[in-house]
Amino acid sequence: MTDATTHEIDRNHHGTRKAWRAILSAFCACLIGIGLARFAYTPLLPAIVDTHWFEASTAAYLGAANLSGYLIGALLGRTLAARFSTVLTLKVMMLAATVAFFACAFPVSFAWFSVWRFAAGLAGGVLMVLAAPTVLLLISPSRRGLASGVIFMGIGSGVALSGTLVPLLLQQGLRETWLGLGVLSLLLTFIAWGGWPHDVAGHSIPTQHATHVPKRWTLHALYIEYALNAAGWVPHMIFLVDFVARGLGQGLQVGAEYWVLFGLGATIGPILAGHLADRTGFAAALRFAFLLEAVAVAIPAFGLGQAWLIASSVIVGAFVTGTVPLMLGRIAELLPHHPAQQKVAWSLATVFFALFQAAAAYGLSFIFAQTGGNYYLLFFIGAGAMVLALAIDLSVAMFIRTPQKHAADHDS
Repeated sequence: MTDATTHEIDRNHHGTRKAWRAILSAFCACLIGIGLARFAYTPLLPAIVDTHWFEASTAAYLGAANLSGYLIGALLGRTLAARFSTVLTLKVMMLAATVAFFACAFPVSFAWFSVWRFAAGLAGGVLMVLAAPTVLLLISPSRRGLASGVIFMGIGSGVALSGTLVPLLLQQGLRETWLGLGVLSLLLTFIAWGGWPHDVAGHSIPTQHATHVPKRWTLHALYIEYALNAAGWVPHMIFLVDFVARGLGQGLQVGAEYWVLFGLGATIGPILAGHLADRTGFAAALRFAFLLEAVAVAIPAFGLGQAWLIASSVIVGAFVTGTVPLMLGRIAELLPHHPAQQKVAWSLATVFFALFQAAAAYGLSFIFAQTGGNYYLLFFIGAGAMVLALAIDLSVAMFIRTPQKHAADHDS
């Protein structure tokens, strides 16, 4: 073996190690910004009410504040990266989410708590827009599916971790729970700190998509479908544990167990969804996901029993994270050979996602308060959003195929 060959092997090994080190950083970012900063609030909600920090309807609005912050973060992420560098923005946002955990240990007032829940959501939105696209630039196209799955497993891992860790911490007290989550977030930030690639420039912001009209229609419909998905998940994301703990009267411990199931689904969801897409294509995989989600979201409203509720928790959890690589893959299908446009499309999709999710969170919290705590209506509304997403996707596909068929018939 020549010196040149040895040097090339060493360089490739170093590049691979650097890439997977960056994937670990992105995994930690998703775990902090989404897995913990957003989803840990769900198993905390009953405890916040029971300890009289806030009333039930007020506490639900605090969950919506986090989603509002996520929307703003999704809107500002690329701009912040262009202004201050991507890596610096990622590091600052991980620190911001960490500080928010510590601040929430002290319920000074509703306004104080709202600000910090909003800040945690903002950090999560920025991390979601920037972390994966930044790291995936280092990964060869043939391995990006696996890498994406690993990165977004951070979200599900955070959900599962919050479902197991939060009940244990709550035995020490609600304040101690928030402080414990802050310590964990700080540790993850430290692990991720040195792994970000240092040669990533800020993202430029192209002003338009140079795509054919049919693809543009499909792309715009895709944003709406992703947004409706976000709205459809809200009943499970915010109310699942509270529904089991207080709505079904089974207590916080049992509610947290369902949240662990939700988290386990969210952990394996990206890998399973990616495998499905490899076999069927991303468009078909998305349609199957919409159909299965619609059924799963509606299940709690029918009171079918424990086995069905377990299935609902796992399936919805799987697609909360599994839809993300499906969406990224579908965007890549529609914009092949245009990585810059793919980044813009992903940012727009995330903005639509955050906008509808925040609106749904506030809207469903309002409905929940006005109906005296009617959980079942929330699940029906969520399922309706999923059905509408599927109907839009099928309608656009039919609309686009029909003109293309007419054109082909005319040419012949």
